Amino acid sequence: MATKSVIRDVNKHVGETVTIGSWIHNKRSSGKIQFLQLRDGSGYIQGVVVKNEVSEQVWNDAKSLTQESSVYVTGVIREEPRSQSGYEMTVTGIEIIHLTENYPITPKEHGVDFLMDHRHLWLRAPKQRAILVIRSEIIRAIQEFFDQNGFTLVDPPILTPTSAEGTTNLFHTKYFEEDAYLTQSGQLYMEAAAMALGKVYSFGPTFRAEKSKTRRHLIEFWMIEPEMAFTDHEESLQIQERFIEHVVQSVVKNCKTELETVGRDVSKLENIKAPFPRITYDDAIKFLQGEGFDIPWGEDFGAPHETAIAEKYDKPVFITHYPAGIKAFYMKPDPNRPEVVLCADMIAPEGYGEIIGGSQRIDDPQLLEQRFKEHDLSMETYQWYMDLRTYGTVPHSGFGLGLERTVAWICGLDHVRETIPFPRTLYRLYP
Repeated sequence: MATKSVIRDVNKHVGETVTIGSWIHNKRSSGKIQFLQLRDGSGYIQGVVVKNEVSEQVWNDAKSLTQESSVYVTGVIREEPRSQSGYEMTVTGIEIIHLTENYPITPKEHGVDFLMDHRHLWLRAPKQRAILVIRSEIIRAIQEFFDQNGFTLVDPPILTPTSAEGTTNLFHTKYFEEDAYLTQSGQLYMEAAAMALGKVYSFGPTFRAEKSKTRRHLIEFWMIEPEMAFTDHEESLQIQERFIEHVVQSVVKNCKTELETVGRDVSKLENIKAPFPRITYDDAIKFLQGEGFDIPWGEDFGAPHETAIAEKYDKPVFITHYPAGIKAFYMKPDPNRPEVVLCADMIAPEGYGEIIGGSQRIDDPQLLEQRFKEHDLSMETYQWYMDLRTYGTVPHSGFGLGLERTVAWICGLDHVRETIPFPRTLYRLYP
């Protein structure tokens, strides 16, 4: 009687007969031997069908198999150092579940639009599968870091009456008779949670109605947003760099095969260890002007600016102390220089742009009220947020990590559309 197994676990069954439910990834024949490339979601293994060792029925069934046909394959597991997995299956039986005809994604080059139209099938490709496995490991490592460092997971709402940074670029909807928006950040709610629980983080989808077509932007993406009571800007920076080190090194340790599949230069990831370099906004402006960029003090950085700065370093770099005028209303001014705020953007190396934005938050009720007026924000709408300063205000800081950009950087991908199972981009809502 064959034992049911998955490809990931065949190392536990060397010399044994197992049955694996799988799909035919590819197939080739060499006279009296057929080689079946099997995949089951957990991995890949080659099944070898030898004509004079199986029944005529098994042989003919093997011949009839097409790309992405589904089967139960039974056979003996043996070690095979030449295979990527280190194992191979000598096939003794085949039960066909479904024969696939005219599978649209053949082993050849296809255009991006075609592949995105067939994203539901493209996910089965080895590279796409590897990206999703790495994404899953990144998520696991993120949660592990916060669990090990005393954070509590809290879920902010997705429907909100307003936003963290004004209502531009938000998806509007009706909440019965009221206006509501799909969240672009859970930060304000996480600040409330931090006043109850000390150190918290959220992990959920966010939405930006930005008409952007760059390789760094999605309309729907996932954010990790920690908030920490009794934590200043400097302490937050140290947590951020330890956090990124933990995530990257977890992927290096646990996703060797997948990193190889996506063609990633692992040596660049192995180098991602805290502490990370820092540069002030002032120094960044001077550097960029020296490199020939026409950018005045007070202007925000775009992708070319961030890339030029990042190229100086082989680790993520913090750009700190941006002008208050280009940052969100809730960021705390530098006490020694109030025209800049206690904030930092973490820029990934290799041209992947900002992966973290964070700051110390304003804890002075009078200053926050002043900011509401300067930004023309409704005091009535934000009264609950003001209450956080009225009743037991404390120094606190937080940051947000964009999951998809982080996946793109760690995998070395050209575009964020491959970092999420079903990307939502400017012109794509299907499938």
